[in-house]
Amino acid sequence: MDTKEEVLAILEELTGENLADQMDENIFDDGLLDSMASVQMLLSLQEKFGIDVPVSEFSREDWDTPAKIVAKVESLENE
Repeated sequence: MDTKEEVLAILEELTGENLADQMDENIFDDGLLDSMASVQMLLSLQEKFGIDVPVSEFSREDWDTPAKIVAKVESLENE
């Protein structure tokens, strides 16, 4: 699986929805993720990809769509 597929699998596990066709939908505005689920998402992403995303540096605006999450994970993987 590539990064996009892995991120979508994590999001599907958290939201119960396949978001592959909704890459630019705001998952917070749509009620698919809340504060607790976003913490779980970060923990899952950190575990899966070996990246470090301190909750204190988490900004919803940077992580509010599946496309942004994939891009963020890819950029953190390349650091």
